[in-house]
Amino acid sequence: MIKALLFALLAYVLISFDDVQTIVAGVAIFIVGMLFMEDGFKAFSGGALQEVLGKWTDKVPKAIFTGFATTAVVQSSSLISLITISFLSAELITLSQGVGIIFGSNIGTTATSWIVSTFGVKIKIAHYAMPILIFGVLFKFMKSKTYRGLGDVLLGLGFIFLGIGFMKEGFETLKEGIDLAQFHIDGFLGIFTYILVGAVATVIVQSSSATMAIIIVAIANNQILYIDAIALAIGSNIGTTVTAVIGSLTSGANGKRLALAHLIFNMITGFFAIALIYQLMGLVDVLSVKVGIADDDYAMKLTLFHTIFNLMGVMIVSPFIHPLVRFLEGRFNDDSQHKSGEPKYLDSSAMETSLSATTAIRKESEHLYKNSLEIIVHGLSLHRKDIFSDKSLEKIMESSTKPYDIDIDRMYQVTVKNLYGDIIRFATMANDTLSRRDSKYIYSLKIANRGVVRAIKDIEKVQDNFNIYINHANESIRNEYNFLRKKIVTLLRELRRIENMEADFTEAILTIEVLKDNMKDIDIVENGRIDELIRDQKIDSKMTTSLINDSIYIYNVSNRLLEFAETVWADNEILREYDEDLETKGSRIHEN
Repeated sequence: MIKALLFALLAYVLISFDDVQTIVAGVAIFIVGMLFMEDGFKAFSGGALQEVLGKWTDKVPKAIFTGFATTAVVQSSSLISLITISFLSAELITLSQGVGIIFGSNIGTTATSWIVSTFGVKIKIAHYAMPILIFGVLFKFMKSKTYRGLGDVLLGLGFIFLGIGFMKEGFETLKEGIDLAQFHIDGFLGIFTYILVGAVATVIVQSSSATMAIIIVAIANNQILYIDAIALAIGSNIGTTVTAVIGSLTSGANGKRLALAHLIFNMITGFFAIALIYQLMGLVDVLSVKVGIADDDYAMKLTLFHTIFNLMGVMIVSPFIHPLVRFLEGRFNDDSQHKSGEPKYLDSSAMETSLSATTAIRKESEHLYKNSLEIIVHGLSLHRKDIFSDKSLEKIMESSTKPYDIDIDRMYQVTVKNLYGDIIRFATMANDTLSRRDSKYIYSLKIANRGVVRAIKDIEKVQDNFNIYINHANESIRNEYNFLRKKIVTLLRELRRIENMEADFTEAILTIEVLKDNMKDIDIVENGRIDELIRDQKIDSKMTTSLINDSIYIYNVSNRLLEFAETVWADNEILREYDEDLETKGSRIHEN
């Protein structure tokens, strides 16, 4: 009801006042331009953005600079925030790096103010919007995704210019009928009033850049006083945190942490800007003379003030990033992520970029492998602590003679089945985000995961026989089943070693090839050992059938696990290129 009344009131104002209509239309066109720019940069340079944000954020100062530079270029702090959250969800960057990017992004948003104050209010910028829009439309209809993305960028830029032109025209007309400067309030009461107005305006339009554009155009047309414009700019910075907090309500823990960091940063920055407002204005006057800004060019001076107090905020808060991160890490914990059968990395925010989506699926595949490993080991009446210890194979066999009575199907239902389904679903949902290379790699991951699930089913088929024969009175059959268990233990130990190799693909692939060859003697028919047992009458017919079938199942298990290792940890063209994207991270992207 309230929303309907607000819309009705807006419609009445727009119909009754042509100048207000022009200004509001300019704001709407400006916001549409920002949206087009965001979508365009996602398609046009999404890969480049991923690479920059992935490689140039290993230290907090670099993260701050990268956040500033990328936001200044793409003119969208929300796009940078989305990519940052997606990287956090996939653990491509740390929370410290993410916070640094967000802090830098705050400075980067001032680039829009510089564009508006430098070009928007000094030239007929709408005149240049038309050719840009024309080329934007032409590129938009091309087949190439890159060209279509470039088309969106040009459309966005054109609409931004057009929106500024409309706002400028509207304020020029408005000053003939009403002078907004007459609503000035002296002292800190006026400052706090205009801070509130700036914050509310930013919440309404959902864009601090749009709010700053309105303020700059208004002051350029002498519609508001300089001090009031400064207060509005401070309010805009505070208001943008409200939109970030609202947007984070439906996001995961990382999105909430970044929104809280953004809120803390802007509130601290706002507090110091208010407390030092007159000193900062004096600093702006001094710097304006040095950089050639005219004394009465309040639009440029406002932009300089906006930049200075954001820089000041970064300098004040940056030394405390690590304590802030420790505080944030204790907030918004999701207990469900600690359950073994629940996904750890498949946060919807990770779908925002191809790299983060691929990383999330790869990490979740390793999670699936570890859950499956527990079932496979227990199904053979073995213990993981023994397998990954320094115990000899013989000692492991001697200490693992008691059948491990587990319900494999129940464990599969609890810890693997839903997780496997979540990986497949996430991969399908993220398909539109994936590059051609990553799409190919994700397909190979899905095949590898399917193999691990089938390995569990193979173990389920042999469990009863292993429980019978590892303690059987017949030494020959007991030795054969323990031989199969030894082969699995050896394999799992080597796979752990491969997993822990620091991106040494050559050694990994060579190790896997050796393992493939070593696992061939599991097939008791192929190696002729079954013939010897039968001729020497060491086993009966029932044992023979069980041993032949079970050796094939164990051979299949070993091959499926090797295929998984080859896809996830070993050398292939896609994986090599993929890990090169993360080279500067200093470690493999999987958990050790």
